Amino acid sequence: MPTPRPLAKLRKLSLTLPEAHEVEAWGEPTFRVRNKLFAMFAGASNHHGGGRHSAWIKCSPTNQQLLIRADPGRYFFPPYVGPTGWVGVYLDGSPDWSAIAELLRDGYVMIAPVRLKALLREPR
Repeated sequence: MPTPRPLAKLRKLSLTLPEAHEVEAWGEPTFRVRNKLFAMFAGASNHHGGGRHSAWIKCSPTNQQLLIRADPGRYFFPPYVGPTGWVGVYLDGSPDWSAIAELLRDGYVMIAPVRLKALLREPR
């Protein structure tokens, strides 16, 4: 089965973060640093996807609420992980990939070790 385009883009953005790696879990790709989750892909055929590709990204509960209130057609409260602050982002249509990249970075920073966070601040 070919890789959905949104997954390819999500994978590319996630794996640019220092020491980020991909692990398949629950039948879907997850993105981690030091084996701690910062993002997951939910395919349209996944029983949680509701027929739409989405990313579930670690964030603060405050940011989660702000995003969902600001654009409930794009952001949603994902099952299982939503109560701990994760936000779901629908990837169909024309997603704002720069906003998604920022969310991925923020989620990564929430769990990455200090040494890896410092790499994000260094000039390239």
